[in-house]
Parts: sequence; C-alpha cells; structure tokens
Amino acid sequence: MNNKILQESADDSILQEDLDRISESDIPLEELKGKTVLVTGATGLIGSLLVKALQCCNRRKETGIKILALVRNQEKAERLFGDLLKREDLKLVIGDITMPVEVDDKIDHIIHCASITTSKVMISRPVDVIRTSLNGTENLLELAKEKQVRSMVYVSSMEMYGALNLQNDQMVTEEMTGYLNPLALRSNYPESKRMCENMCVAYGTQYEVPVKIARLAQTFGAGVLPGENRVFAQFARSAMKGSDIVLHTEGKSEGNYCYTADAVRALLTILVKGENMQAYNVVNEKSHITIADMAKFVAEKIAEKPIEVVFDIPKENKFGYASDTKMHLAATRLMALGWQPETDLEESYRRLIASMKNRNV
Repeated sequence: MNNKILQESADDSILQEDLDRISESDIPLEELKGKTVLVTGATGLIGSLLVKALQCCNRRKETGIKILALVRNQEKAERLFGDLLKREDLKLVIGDITMPVEVDDKIDHIIHCASITTSKVMISRPVDVIRTSLNGTENLLELAKEKQVRSMVYVSSMEMYGALNLQNDQMVTEEMTGYLNPLALRSNYPESKRMCENMCVAYGTQYEVPVKIARLAQTFGAGVLPGENRVFAQFARSAMKGSDIVLHTEGKSEGNYCYTADAVRALLTILVKGENMQAYNVVNEKSHITIADMAKFVAEKIAEKPIEVVFDIPKENKFGYASDTKMHLAATRLMALGWQPETDLEESYRRLIASMKNRNV
C-alpha cells in the first residue's frame, strides 16, 4: 500500500503519531490477524479512533483485519472517514442499534462504543438515553451470541459507580459500587450503564457470550471531533482563543481522565487479554484533578496568553452536569494485563490543542 495516500489521518500529524504508536505497541495483535472486528458508535470519538487505529495496524503491520463500522448517519461517516472508505479493510454498516442488528458478514470481535454521552441530552431526552443503552446493548449481545464471536467489549462509564463513601485517599476499584438516586432524572445514564453491565454478565452466564466491560474515565486528546463541547474541549478552546474559562458549577467534582490513544490501547488490550464478565477501569491514575483545579491548570500552564477562571453558576442545573463526585479510579486490574498509560494531563492538553488546530476544530 502507498503510505502517503492511505495514511489514516493525513490532515492531523498529531493524531497520526498516536495511531502509529498504537500500531507499534505491545498489544498481541496476532489474535486479531485476519479477523473481522465490528465497532459500534464508529462516528463517535472512541469508535472512530478504534477504526483508524485498526486500519493503521493493517497498513503498518499487515494484520489483515476487516473492520465493520456500525453507524446511524452515513453522510457523517463519509465525512469523517473520507478516502479511508476506499480501502478494502473498512466497510460501513448502516443501522440503528435500538433495532435488531443485521450483519451478513462473519464477525469475530465486537467493541460496543455506541452511547449517548451528552449531558444536556440526558436532561432533554432521557428516554432516548435509556433506550440506546438498554436496547442497543441487548441487540449487540444477541448479535454476539448469533455470530459466536471470540470476544466482545462493552464500553461502560465511570459514572456507573455513583456516589461512594470513601475513606481518605481510598481509590475506587471495580468491585465497588455507590449510591444512585433512581428518581433523579440525570441518573438515566449511570443507571442504564449499570443495567447494561449486568446484561453482559447475564449473557455471559446463560449464553456463554465472551464479553468484557471497560469503564472509561473521561477520555480526550488528539482526534476530538467537531462540535465536541465537553468540559475538556471548552477549556482547550478558551486556552486557544485567550478567553476566560467559565465554570457553571463550583468545580468541586473530582475528574478522572485518560488520553485518547491510551484508551484505544486499553480497549484493544481488554478485547484480546481481558477476562470474560470482568470489568476494567480505563484511566490514568495520575490524571486525577477537580474541575476547578483543571481549569486553573489550563489557564496557568496551557493557555497561550493570560486568562482567568470565572464562575457563572445558574440556580438550576440546566446544563445537565452530574452531581459532585469524589472519586479516584484505580487502574490496577487493567495494568495487570500489561497496559500502561503513556500520556499525562499536560501532554494530553498540548496534543489535544495541536490536533484541534490542525483540523480547525
């Protein structure tokens, strides 16, 4: 193949470096060689990076992986992947995961990333959030059962932990669970994630579906998509424009973060090395910081010109932010599989901003 024409991120050298690094990592890719991998949510941040990372492995390592990218919006997918769709290793599957998924191709592995993750939508369209999570995950587990896949990863969230009663500097491991108020509207997202995890265990037990669970911390870095408006992207844009960072809460919540390329490596590691019906926190333990402190960090260390952190707190939670959380995720179980994070918080922001500039995001 012609490397210059078929690079996975020709318009973003930062992202291409990340993809190349993933392909050179010590993930045992021989397990995926010549196999077919279905990625759901392939127009989202993590799903799209997984697709491009697998294509990069094919180009650089000749792994011969066939990638099926399940998307709802064909036009969006065509804009996102562009000429990569001309390569023989990538095929779009157009469908809505809330309906039974029909795929004629043989499928060996599934990484189920599709989910609604926008806080405002959790307030404005809570039924859609629940339906996408529960119906979507059941349909993918049914597909995994039908195709007798070798491995499946369900991408869950650290929000499933709820409010934990932690002692001092106690870190959060996978067997812990906290309180969620089922009568709070915003609980639709974490409650549905919990139910989906239990559904994975149920399918694993009753039908022997080989499914693993990845509990993602907030993930950001090179490759962030146009329209991204989560806190990290807001902070990055403020740093780029030289405008003050505006917080709509007191910023007391403790954030747990992971760089995009590190998260992709983690998901592939869990896919090929993880234990069935087991959950894995995907996080850089050192990237743990309150929202307010992160805003201050970006203003002081990342911004190209002096900016301030300004508080503008509305009386009502119209932005749909989760309740304040005190949580420091542990990645011990994931690291036992051989994974290590490579990119700290400062470098994550620097690569994020460089990538956003490359693509005018």
